[in-house]
Amino acid sequence: MSSTAPRLAVVAAGVMGAAVAKRLTSFGCTVYTNLEGRSEATRKRAQDAGMIDLSVNELVLKSDWILSILPPRDAMSFAEKIQKVAGSALHSPRTFVDCNAVNPKTVKRIAALFAGTSMGFVDASIIGWPPKDDYNPTFYASAEDVKILDGFTALSKYGLKVSPLRGEGVGVGDASALKMSHAGISKGTAGLYTTMVLAAHASSPATADALMRELQISQPILLDRLVNDVPPMIPKAYRWIREMEEIADFVGGSEGDVYRGIAKVYERVEKSIAGDQEDIATLMSFVEKAKK
Repeated sequence: MSSTAPRLAVVAAGVMGAAVAKRLTSFGCTVYTNLEGRSEATRKRAQDAGMIDLSVNELVLKSDWILSILPPRDAMSFAEKIQKVAGSALHSPRTFVDCNAVNPKTVKRIAALFAGTSMGFVDASIIGWPPKDDYNPTFYASAEDVKILDGFTALSKYGLKVSPLRGEGVGVGDASALKMSHAGISKGTAGLYTTMVLAAHASSPATADALMRELQISQPILLDRLVNDVPPMIPKAYRWIREMEEIADFVGGSEGDVYRGIAKVYERVEKSIAGDQEDIATLMSFVEKAKK
């Protein structure tokens, strides 16, 4: 690759993708994306981040690195689009970086799409919030090819915080396993908080109030987490449904059913947003009372 600032594609220009792109462009990188069929809000985010809109074919041909930052349900279909272009002769090596919340089996299937092509592959997991000011989430990364992993790690010079996973037996699937484990704890507990608040309220509003007061007395740290975690979960619930299903498959067996249940909870939240919003009102009322 060139010694100049790298050219990257970041798809899609969602909240995380656009923030990552903005960090990269602020360090002198050229960042492409594909805005076909995207909303005006997405187009505005891309413009503000300095992203350049190209067709999928063009961004593959022009990019050194292709970062897939999508809802989990779209990870495979986007990789298949890239693979169709990568299957043709490319003038120099490119690397596809899957940064999505998918389980190790899924990411290995995605990696297998590029076998026999000139395109390399990195399994990456983003843990944290979108980059802003002095804050950066961490891109944990693993790969079969050490040189490719070193190349991705070198993007730390351009504003990303990359932490490579190294050691015996480490390869594609390990970064995704880390993501599944972390999200199973952080987003899984948000699902548990949501489940029990709604269940208590279904018994009676007085039960939910008593639960809140008892948590204030006996579990104040847990209640603080609930207050901090539940409100930002609500607009993201639709994305977390598939993520919980991916975690369920990662855990496997009957133990994985815990996360299939949490997926149903997030599905319920999503339906409430689009419907009568009673569950949303119940959750936010609990949170507001807990703050007093």
